[in-house]
Amino acid sequence: MSGPAPETGESHTPIESRDQLVAYLEAGCKPRDQWRIGTEHEKFAFLTDTLEPVPYDGQRSIKALLEGLQHRFGWTPIIEKGNIIGLVEPETGGSVSLEPGGQFELSGAPLKTVFETCMEVHEHLAQVREVGDGLGIGFLGLGFSPLWTRDETPVMPKGRYRIMREYMGKKGKLGRDMMLRSCTVQVNLDFSSEADMVKKMRVSLALQPVATALFAASPFTEGKPNGYLSFRSEIWRDTDPDRTGMLPFAFEEGFGFGRYVDYALDVPMYFVYRDGTYHDVSGESFRAFMQGKLPQLPGVRPTLQDWGDHLTTIFPEVRLKRYMEMRGADSGQWRRLCALPGLWVGLLYDDAALDAAWELVKGWSAAERQAMRDAVPKTALKASIAGRPLLDVARDVLAIARDGLEARHRLGVYDRSEAHFLEALDEIVASGQTNAEDLLALYHGDWHGDITRVFRDFAF
Repeated sequence: MSGPAPETGESHTPIESRDQLVAYLEAGCKPRDQWRIGTEHEKFAFLTDTLEPVPYDGQRSIKALLEGLQHRFGWTPIIEKGNIIGLVEPETGGSVSLEPGGQFELSGAPLKTVFETCMEVHEHLAQVREVGDGLGIGFLGLGFSPLWTRDETPVMPKGRYRIMREYMGKKGKLGRDMMLRSCTVQVNLDFSSEADMVKKMRVSLALQPVATALFAASPFTEGKPNGYLSFRSEIWRDTDPDRTGMLPFAFEEGFGFGRYVDYALDVPMYFVYRDGTYHDVSGESFRAFMQGKLPQLPGVRPTLQDWGDHLTTIFPEVRLKRYMEMRGADSGQWRRLCALPGLWVGLLYDDAALDAAWELVKGWSAAERQAMRDAVPKTALKASIAGRPLLDVARDVLAIARDGLEARHRLGVYDRSEAHFLEALDEIVASGQTNAEDLLALYHGDWHGDITRVFRDFAF
């Protein structure tokens, strides 16, 4: 999850019309040579001796981790109400932030190649391990906390999270679990025009459940199998129907920036950020805000920064801001963190690959897409779409992505193309077994039902 947008000239630009909101999104259009890749990934921090979650305060704490990264590696702290809640690297634009339950997130810099983003992931993990080792703190990449209860999970001191946590209890059964006990990896990608955005949005929405299946890695809850392969994905089905889902309107004639603006305007607000304080306006309308009619802030009207903040509180399978966020994957091991940008860059950043991906999905109906989305959390690659096994679809998707990456011709060590980052996914498709199913086999086999082994065998 994002924090408040940084102060810019837009921070004080008042919104006077819907057209400004459309223009805000349209300003994200970039020529191809300026397209970038931004990878975000979250992980659970745990105390290595007790396997308990890491509290915010204390000698062995989230605060100590952030301060360690600040002093040892030169990150700039982000302070809220006297608390360090994140870090930023001013030169690159990368940042480290906290999810509500203390999940440690890298929001990577916008980079040119999958090689660069994978090196960034590697460097970040090396830094957090170096600081964490000195504090007795380890890190685990899974889609859902395998051991801790919701009550055992600490809550980070960020104002927006208090508001969100209280509101989510009114909208769905699992929203607080999403906040406190889930971890994802996502990639953020660019578009060149409204038409390009529309095509990429449709392809990525249709194929997001395929990514969910390929990256499924959340089969445990509170020490036992939970009956799902991606419980993190299931959580989103019962979080808040006003702000989640597969956005069927994106496939309707006339979809574009304006239609997404209308959708976002109808999503209830969480907060308004003013002078370092989050004001609880949960459930209120951004349309009313534009008219100065928020009951909590009478007469106050929004700026473009408020609009940017509001867009970060919408959680569909693919989120549109001034770039597109692929949101379907569970967090996982290092190789899979690099595989996700490889998959989506291959599908979306080459014209022939994007055309082939659209040919693959364009015949699917909204009902078929939704049925696949609903089935994937439990069955992953054993689900189906339009009468085809999802495993076969995933094989086709990887072939298209590989061709797209090869066509980009970005070469690394030994003249290997970016396509080699798909190897971790090739192995899943070849075996037909997701990471979640491998974990379940270990749990029922070598681990003899001892979930604590996951912290030893799969920590970064």
